[in-house]
Amino acid sequence: MSSEGSSLQVHAVRFGPGQELLGRLQAFVEERRLRAPFIITCVGSVTKATLRLANATAENANKVIHLSGRFEIVSLVGTLNPPAHLHASLSDAEGRTVGGHVLGDLEVFTTAEVVIGEASDLLFTRQMDQQTGFPELVVQLKESI
Repeated sequence: MSSEGSSLQVHAVRFGPGQELLGRLQAFVEERRLRAPFIITCVGSVTKATLRLANATAENANKVIHLSGRFEIVSLVGTLNPPAHLHASLSDAEGRTVGGHVLGDLEVFTTAEVVIGEASDLLFTRQMDQQTGFPELVVQLKESI
């Protein structure tokens, strides 16, 4: 387990209809050279989403769903360092909610209002973890790099 403290920078951005949210978030992080970015909060709606469902393993990462319709973003959480690791919960018109690991195709319907935090004193990277079979988060102090 790795735990470090840091000061916080806050960025707020709004994405409009038709924009692909995951790609736009990654571009935002890259343009501003954020080194330890994460989602603080997000509200909005999407018309498409591709999610990997729970219980996936490195060998069986194929439990994927492709959603199409109108969905409220009821939760979007995770880190945005490349590659981003986000989980979303989306609610349909009847209030049914589905969630999973965001793979992409998060096409904004009306808006996506996102508040992004950056741990200013840290660097987030990913390294392959032999135990999980996935690239996992590594947290370092910037000054130790």
